[in-house]
Amino acid sequence: MANAEVGDDHAGEDPTVNELERRGAQLLGQEAALFLPSATLANQLAFRVLSRPGEELIGEESAHVFISEQGGPAVHSGLVCRGLAGRLGRFTGEQLRAAVRPDRPNYYPRSRIVTLENTHNSAGGTVWRLDELADVTATARELGLALHLDGSRVLNAAIALGVPAAQLCAPFDLVTLCLTKGLGCPMGAVLAGSAPLIAEARRLKHLFGGATRQAGIVAAAGIYAFDHNIDRLADDHRRARRLAEALVAAGVPVDLERVETNFVQIDMAAFGLTGAEGTQRLAAAGVGVTGTIHPTVVRALTHLDVSDEDIEQAARLIPQALGAAAGATTGAARG
Repeated sequence: MANAEVGDDHAGEDPTVNELERRGAQLLGQEAALFLPSATLANQLAFRVLSRPGEELIGEESAHVFISEQGGPAVHSGLVCRGLAGRLGRFTGEQLRAAVRPDRPNYYPRSRIVTLENTHNSAGGTVWRLDELADVTATARELGLALHLDGSRVLNAAIALGVPAAQLCAPFDLVTLCLTKGLGCPMGAVLAGSAPLIAEARRLKHLFGGATRQAGIVAAAGIYAFDHNIDRLADDHRRARRLAEALVAAGVPVDLERVETNFVQIDMAAFGLTGAEGTQRLAAAGVGVTGTIHPTVVRALTHLDVSDEDIEQAARLIPQALGAAAGATTGAARG
């Protein structure tokens, strides 16, 4: 990053940003890409590009774009949001078909965009199966809907399924990739799609206040991550699974069905604690976890700063802090 060659990104003259965008588009199997400060901005630009005010955005009800972006689709794009009840963060083509409103232009908002989240944050880092992905995206195309992928962690999904990320991204008009999750960058995201859509997103980047100058300093971290931090995501998944299985063996309620990537959700209800109380108790024991949208569920996440030794220590400290009893019934974290 300190040695990055830089220029004026706003004028398209930063060579490091340009290289990151080229590499990002190639990685995601898209024609072009745009470097942005955050994945939230990428999602919001995507919605603005693909819609007009008064149209409808459809997705899973606990998707990040619905619950963690402060109503951005409504604020920035004038969209009506419709959430579908999902299982493990996924819904079906049949659900989508039933949700799309009849064509009554004088009354109903026009269903316009379908957004999918892969992996799904609130469900615990769960992955869309290839057949389910094909079902929903084919149904969306049949219904004439635009497709957006909140793929902030799509590289985790690709590693978990053993397929190229481009395969998972191929059905979508626009794809978001976050560089600050498992890739370990200090900031940044990529929005990828066709050249005309990205050209419009580039214009809107300035409108939204996201234009930057010598951004190659931070874009260089993304290039490094593409070279060094993708394949190692498998280590995060392995460590999360090890932690989850150790906690279950110690009587800590973890739903192993949800441990598909680098998330481990722990339900504190079995110990008479809220999520906030559980977080505080674990912090006092030296283990950092975060809250979720579920009142009694916390999450532990593995990443490039978590080692095998850290996992073994957490597997010992968490049951001690919670007073777990071996053989306790495994609880199912909700999402």
